[in-house]
Amino acid sequence: MVEAALSIFNTSGIILITPGILVMWVIGFVLIYLAIARNYEPLLLLPIGFGIVLANLPLAELMKPGEGLLWRFYHYGIEWDIIPPLIFLGLGALTDFRPLLARPVLIFLGAGAQAGVYTTFFVMYAMGYTLKEAATVGIIGGADGPTTIYLASKLAPHLLGSCAVAAYSYMALVPIIQPPVMRLLTTRKERAIRMKKMRKVSRLEKLLFPLISAPIIILLIPASAPLMAMFMLGNLFRESKVVDRLSGAAQNELLNIITIFLGISVGATMDAENFLRPKVLLIFFLGLFAFVVSTASGILLAKLFNLFTRNKINPLLGAAGVSAVPMAARVVHKVAAQEDKQNYLLMFAMGPNVAGVIGTVIAAGIFLTILK
Repeated sequence: MVEAALSIFNTSGIILITPGILVMWVIGFVLIYLAIARNYEPLLLLPIGFGIVLANLPLAELMKPGEGLLWRFYHYGIEWDIIPPLIFLGLGALTDFRPLLARPVLIFLGAGAQAGVYTTFFVMYAMGYTLKEAATVGIIGGADGPTTIYLASKLAPHLLGSCAVAAYSYMALVPIIQPPVMRLLTTRKERAIRMKKMRKVSRLEKLLFPLISAPIIILLIPASAPLMAMFMLGNLFRESKVVDRLSGAAQNELLNIITIFLGISVGATMDAENFLRPKVLLIFFLGLFAFVVSTASGILLAKLFNLFTRNKINPLLGAAGVSAVPMAARVVHKVAAQEDKQNYLLMFAMGPNVAGVIGTVIAAGIFLTILK
């Protein structure tokens, strides 16, 4: 009996557990804790955390190329560019472009908030990272998880897990990260600016927007096609009002199923050997830097607009230019309401918020065009 027990023990994965594996287990369980106890992006952090634990089980071989279960999810879902575009199909079906169409100038705030992406790109390259690594980490500044995953899978697969966790972590921490930056860069008078009532957007405008914007953006930046095409198709489902079943499936069943495979596949890329390196761990700090710069640049651009326009823009709207939909828009509304409880900015903030999604996809397309 003793010999049989020893034989089982010696052939198990227990004897192969290393300090690095234990650290990764802790990281996985922390993400699971944050998802369950703190409600931080639970739809992604929960499967990512569990995927990390599974990827660091010795001899399980769940990520063994060609055979492992999680490897198949990752290979066919992410490497084959299936999962991120399908995520964007669901996001498009959930997106309301009326605030953007009602005041198109807000699209520039979404574009301006991408400054953190490009600033971090140059900073990282100066620090010794490769151009592809710098672009992959820089895109975290857009606070768009699916775009971050898509770009990482193309340019720097070894950074996929860490970049995805950083992106979704900062998206969850928007209510903590953004308000101090917003208050630092604006006065109480600016935060209390009330926006003029939005004009009514016609059904025709809502229908034409995805039909016109998708071809234009894709023609200008072909590398953005997979994400942009699905994003606008989903929105066309929503606005057509004739395919409610398709729109509902894209928003709910499809998006939920794809999110499961996305999260566990991303987590499975984070094994101790690839993750526990100083160069990779520094990504979390650089991602935070990118996110803060994007928030600040959006606010400063709004303040710049106010120097030349009569109809003043509340500078807080610039902070909504990051792609964390709708969290950033809600934070903008909350901070404004602290100065004036009657100042309702949520719908206005959704304009630069959805513009930020488009801006981040365009930034990713530019990086892919130049660097791939």
